[in-house]
Amino acid sequence: MKSQENLVQKSTPADTEKFGNTNVYNLDSKTILNKATGYIGSYDFTLNPYRGCQYGCSYCYAAAFSPNNQMRQDWGNWVIVKQNAIELIEKELKKWYKRYPNKPPTIYMSSVTDPYQPLESKTQLTRGLLSVMVQYQPILVIQTRSPIIVRDIDLLKQFKRLRVNMSIPTGSESVRKDFEPRSPSIQARLNAVGKLRHNIPDNQGHQIRFSVTITPLLPILPEDETQFICKLEVIDRVVIQAFHSPSQKSVLAATTRKEAVNLKDKYQWWYDNESEKYNHFLEKLKDLLSDVEVFEGKAGFGYD
Repeated sequence: MKSQENLVQKSTPADTEKFGNTNVYNLDSKTILNKATGYIGSYDFTLNPYRGCQYGCSYCYAAAFSPNNQMRQDWGNWVIVKQNAIELIEKELKKWYKRYPNKPPTIYMSSVTDPYQPLESKTQLTRGLLSVMVQYQPILVIQTRSPIIVRDIDLLKQFKRLRVNMSIPTGSESVRKDFEPRSPSIQARLNAVGKLRHNIPDNQGHQIRFSVTITPLLPILPEDETQFICKLEVIDRVVIQAFHSPSQKSVLAATTRKEAVNLKDKYQWWYDNESEKYNHFLEKLKDLLSDVEVFEGKAGFGYD
């Protein structure tokens, strides 16, 4: 599977900066809107302001698309900043509308990074991209796990068609700490979704929607299930997806990393009956969230 990015593939970039413990590389990219393929192939483009991700979640498939094996092994400790992204987005959107003057492009931000990872608080690259995009009004879906997104409410509410997907794979904080220890707490993410929902209007002129993506579904302690699900009443969609098994075909396959697979031993009470646990949780979502649409997998990742 080919990478969607047009950056150096075979060597570690030079000119390293530091952001906390993260190695930061500033590079120009040849393009910022890349043709969407595979799982999100229904979109026109993917938009990744960064390459690499500070959250370094144990199960993240995006590590497979690192520039080289060393950086693949060091996933979570480096980020490439596409320093010319704002210049590129305007040029590429102008090109799109010249060809399709009455058809806004569909854009998924982001497919292999988090556009609101901690570094964004310094670079404000995602904010700069939103400032340009709001002038062109694409159909935009933002995928993140970061409360930093609330910083941009002033821009987000200006989009006519927008969906924000907040990734929350488990309702148990102890599980979150095992599988994604660098990520924000579950409550911080829920608070961010609530703040977005209550500060961004959804009306005829601005169709702005909110999802929680429980993808992949990680273990949830039985005592946390009901409370977690009830907190999702503020959104209009939940997307759920099972934990992927690792691929044996290629190190570049978009699949679950061994770091997450190894954690399965700690949670045998869940993974020994994973299908049963998944179906139980899915049915509980449907039962408790009567006014929220529940999708499984690919079907839930579109704007509509």
